[in-house]
Amino acid sequence: MNEPSASAPAPSRASLPELLLLGSVFVIAACGLVYELAAGALASYLLGDSVLQFSTIIGAYLFAMGLGSWLSRYVERQLIAQFLKIELLVGVIGGLMPAALFTAHSLLPPDQLAGFRVLLYGLVLLVGALVGLEIPLVMRILKAHFSQRYRLSELVSQVLTFDYLGALLVAVAFPLLLVPHLGLIRTGVFFGLLNVLVAIWALWLFRAELRAWRSLAWACALSLALLLGAMFQAETLSTWAEDRFYGDHIVVRESSDYQRVVVTDSRAGTRLFLNGNLQFHSRDEYRYHESLVHPAMAAHGAPKRVLVLGGGDGMAVREVLRYPSIEQVTLVELDPHMTRLFATLPLLSRLNGGALKSDKLTIVNTDAFGWLEQSKEVFDVIVIDFPDPSNFALGKLYTTSFYQLVDQHLSAGGFAVVQSTSPLVARRSFWTVVNTIEAVGLSTTPYHAHVPSFGEWGFVLASRRPWSPPRQLPEGLRFLSVEGLTAMTQFPPDMARLPTQVNRLSNQVLVQEFEAEWGKLH
Repeated sequence: MNEPSASAPAPSRASLPELLLLGSVFVIAACGLVYELAAGALASYLLGDSVLQFSTIIGAYLFAMGLGSWLSRYVERQLIAQFLKIELLVGVIGGLMPAALFTAHSLLPPDQLAGFRVLLYGLVLLVGALVGLEIPLVMRILKAHFSQRYRLSELVSQVLTFDYLGALLVAVAFPLLLVPHLGLIRTGVFFGLLNVLVAIWALWLFRAELRAWRSLAWACALSLALLLGAMFQAETLSTWAEDRFYGDHIVVRESSDYQRVVVTDSRAGTRLFLNGNLQFHSRDEYRYHESLVHPAMAAHGAPKRVLVLGGGDGMAVREVLRYPSIEQVTLVELDPHMTRLFATLPLLSRLNGGALKSDKLTIVNTDAFGWLEQSKEVFDVIVIDFPDPSNFALGKLYTTSFYQLVDQHLSAGGFAVVQSTSPLVARRSFWTVVNTIEAVGLSTTPYHAHVPSFGEWGFVLASRRPWSPPRQLPEGLRFLSVEGLTAMTQFPPDMARLPTQVNRLSNQVLVQEFEAEWGKLH
């Protein structure tokens, strides 16, 4: 029987300090990723739901982590004390970062967002650099205290294993559990508290080695008290920030698995915001929804089966149900929170006339792209009322791949209509949608309408036959008229057609065009 080599001592059971230090790597990784995700989500929420925000935040954060790792070489003395201080700084700054950004955005005037961006990226770089310092220091502390147990390669393997496991756990929990149940502010504070707790048990574990134990203990206590106070006041701060941001009295402020839903109500009317972006104002939403629905519905003549994609507020369904020929309406809306809210809250169900409770309506809460791929149904009219293509997840719903699916579900004489952003503010984006629909072989009729809450807004009719203005519209419309329909298809020079690329899944040029054009307003 071979005896253990003297150079490779038989492994022994890990000690408590060792296990706790390795566990700290798991916590540190989880906290670090949360701060990165929170900053990206806040940038998208406050500056526009755009892949640009997430990309630049993540890039800046990773760069700062690399810088922090490089700077760790200059930390040579009192490693445990330095590690403890860094944990407290990360916990307080990272934990309070969402609250600070919400507050700053609420206080700064809309035309001074440059200052907010400076604060945003300054905090991202600072937190990233501090997080980058943590792991090298933990590895050096482990090596100093347990060098007989681990070779350097084993130590690196152990630390990185715990690091990546922590990142995996948070990456899954952040969108599914943390933000929906805690919100961004409380999520940040909660993980800040975890960083402070790491510092506190490091203070206890290595109390015999710390020179300034008393001052470090006071720093831990103050950090803990600050974050606990922030946790208890998070709802108050969030309410104050949203009240300032939206201006009107907020009657609904809820987070679903997909978005932040805010409804305001005042003498001027009711407004719906999704992720901070206005979706409708009750004083003029009829202009938008009449323009979206009736040019296609009335042109068909007697539509029986209608598909509405998006439009979970029920306003488009309300307009569709004006036609007595309707037998079945299918509403495909990703977020069940939206359809439930607009079906049950009296303030909102009055706006859609109770349309979401109609016996003719079937609600399907799922992704529209996947639903079209699986469904075999054919419809006389398809109303597409998605949010603007501000990121790749939404941009795929404006691609040739999606419009080919729409074509497959359209009856021979049917019409589809797509809300297509503003042809005035986002002229290239609008005509990109037109060119993309035409690229799948459908005939298009672009048109526009003025909606005061949004400005000039564009729509695109698509079909296999040319569109002709209908001779009759339903009674009771407040905006559309038969005489005015032809004028809506005329575009002045500043909105006239431009040559653009076709939006495909492989290029997503529309998202880039949209960001470039609407980004000029921020």
